Amino acid sequence: MKLIRTSGRRSEAIAALTDRRNASWERILPQTRRIVNSVRRSGDAALLRLRAKFDGISPQSPLRIPEVELQLAWESTPEPIRQALGTAARNIRAFAVRQRPKDFDLRPAPGVTTGQRVIPLASVGCYVPSGRYPLPSTLLMTVIPAQVAGVERIVAVSPHPAKEVLAAACLLGITEFYRVGGAQAVAALACGTESIPRVDKIAGPGNAWVTAAKKLVAFDSSIDMLAGPTEIVVTSETGDPALIAADLVAQAEHDPDALAIFITSQRALAESVIAEAKQRARGNKIATAAITNYGLAIVTRSAAEAHELTNRIAPEHLTIDSVADLAWVRNAGSVFIGRWSAQPLGDYVSGPNHTLPTGGLARVRGGLSVLDFLKLVTVQEYSEQGVQQFGPAAIRLARAEGLAAHAEAIRARGAHD
Repeated sequence: MKLIRTSGRRSEAIAALTDRRNASWERILPQTRRIVNSVRRSGDAALLRLRAKFDGISPQSPLRIPEVELQLAWESTPEPIRQALGTAARNIRAFAVRQRPKDFDLRPAPGVTTGQRVIPLASVGCYVPSGRYPLPSTLLMTVIPAQVAGVERIVAVSPHPAKEVLAAACLLGITEFYRVGGAQAVAALACGTESIPRVDKIAGPGNAWVTAAKKLVAFDSSIDMLAGPTEIVVTSETGDPALIAADLVAQAEHDPDALAIFITSQRALAESVIAEAKQRARGNKIATAAITNYGLAIVTRSAAEAHELTNRIAPEHLTIDSVADLAWVRNAGSVFIGRWSAQPLGDYVSGPNHTLPTGGLARVRGGLSVLDFLKLVTVQEYSEQGVQQFGPAAIRLARAEGLAAHAEAIRARGAHD
């Protein structure tokens, strides 16, 4: 983990952080396009061939996982794990319920009613990675907000789902689960095949191939976001070095390309965090690689500069010292407050979603939520009185824009400017 100062000669490192992008998926776009187009053209035949090539699954193995396999996974999962899945599911669901917007109606004038109707998407595909680690938490985080939204058809895909992932699907009542992954799974969800009807939206993180495929199919099916490697920033003036380092290493073990950053104006604290992180990453190859290659302790000239830099980085995960610090936070996927708020608690059981924006995307959006699975449809109704009330203003605006037929459609209902 390197220590740099904002006033030092290595300011290019700061510039790279605040203008970063994950280019790994961009480099494989041509190959990914061939995969997507193959599934688009040939459906199941291409899907089975690509699944065998990339995931090592026999073409004779069914795409859809039998419901009995999901049930057996649940029954064979140890009770403590089942209880933990239940705790996480309840908290995620409760949080999503509070997030869900409501229908409303307004009456801006006599004879005029405007409003909003909250309508769920019809179908959603949830991608669950199965690379380095089994991720039942990702299934919970993608499926539950869609259920709360009211989505009728929820599909899960994963190339090699662990028993815990299948158990989580059983817990949530998911019965349409396909054993397929990578760009070919994204293409199947977006374009449809003989066995997998297309969906309206694809949600969930994945590797560079999954991300590239989501980029390519974004006009066939909506997508949640283009996710890159995990990011953590801890911005602190008074934190405990051991606890700060513990969170840095915890997020770093997700991916050797993970970004782990500590920001402070206190050099002694930065040096202590570096020492602690080195010690805690020992024996963890992935975390060590990430901390070595992408770990930074940044010493700023003031606390205010630390705050400003944090917002420019716009991290996926952010830890701050106190509730008062929320006043300066503008850009972050999810914020953790104080020494007791370990970031991994948010990965599993807190309730807020752990599918979060990376690569600076937190400047413009938050994490996955129930809102990602809803449409806000506006409605409006006029009576004759309402047309007389607002018609003249609308006619004048239509005339100012040179849209004569717009004005005439309002005049035809008896309004005059």
